[in-house]
Amino acid sequence: MTTPRTEHLVLPGVLTEGQAAATVRGILGVQRADGAIPWFRGHHLDPWDHVEAAMALDTAGEHEAAERAYTWLARHQQDDGSWYAAYADGDAADITDRGRETNFVAYVAVGVWHHYLSTGDDAFLDRMWPTVHAAVEFVLRLQQPGGQIGWRRDDDGTPTTEALLTGSSSIHHALRCALAVAEQREEAQPDWELAVGALRHAIRCHPERFLDKGRYSMDWYYPVLGGALTGAEAKARIEEDWDRFVVPGLGVRCVVPNPWVTGGESAELALALWAMGESDRALDVLKSIQHLRDDASGLYWTGYVFEDDAVWPRELTTWTAGSVLLAVAVLGGHEATCRVFGGEDLPRGLDPDCCD
Repeated sequence: MTTPRTEHLVLPGVLTEGQAAATVRGILGVQRADGAIPWFRGHHLDPWDHVEAAMALDTAGEHEAAERAYTWLARHQQDDGSWYAAYADGDAADITDRGRETNFVAYVAVGVWHHYLSTGDDAFLDRMWPTVHAAVEFVLRLQQPGGQIGWRRDDDGTPTTEALLTGSSSIHHALRCALAVAEQREEAQPDWELAVGALRHAIRCHPERFLDKGRYSMDWYYPVLGGALTGAEAKARIEEDWDRFVVPGLGVRCVVPNPWVTGGESAELALALWAMGESDRALDVLKSIQHLRDDASGLYWTGYVFEDDAVWPRELTTWTAGSVLLAVAVLGGHEATCRVFGGEDLPRGLDPDCCD
């Protein structure tokens, strides 16, 4: 196993260089030889969290391991451009959820663009372009007339027209990264430009087009994290429900009113805060979840039930560790991660300037 490059993953009160290296080694220790990164060994792999962990590996210079993760996706992509929602222990032959979720499928574009920015590897981008293109086309076949994206297609081919705000916000980010890939390859995609604009308009202006999941913190911050809301709109949204979701000193609730804070949601909120220019608050959030760190493995517990003083569930997940490393990376100035999550140089697509 290589020695991770962690100088930009050092953050006082969050990670020392040794701790960051241990977290990277923890993810590498879960990754299978074929590149698959399940939640933990014996649990399932889903394509979104697989990509999140792969991006974290790139922040530490583990480019070969990250590329193996993306190669796994290319190798096991379905003919319609999708992946199944869950594979037991990352075994492509052992499918445990045969649905195909649009935000899971779209996220490959974020990871591929992040890997390219981390490595400058044009050959990798050429190899992965058919994978990204097919994935985006699958997702956009579920875009509704109002711009929102249906969240799933069942294994029998039946599409779900209902849309999730969190999922659509993640797709918004992914489509912009896909457009960046297309621009780098000089492959114009005007239909994608229209699609991302329509999606952003729905997120910004038409909450009624999405299922009501307002109890979940992800629906609160994901429009900001996914880049659909910026500036004053982003700040107003975060301020409105800060006290509802943030538990000082412990992290971010997954769902209200449950007394359960989770590492993944907390790290993602930190990413959103950084994108808004609020690095100090982002740092505070990351400091607040260090009680979830398992020093033996370098990984992080998924969550903590504070009324019972109980770690729950008893699982150390690669995607939680990955989200922490990505949040630390932006605060540490890792260029590729800043460019992907800052969004300033990602294509915007086409959309109306104001809500109707």
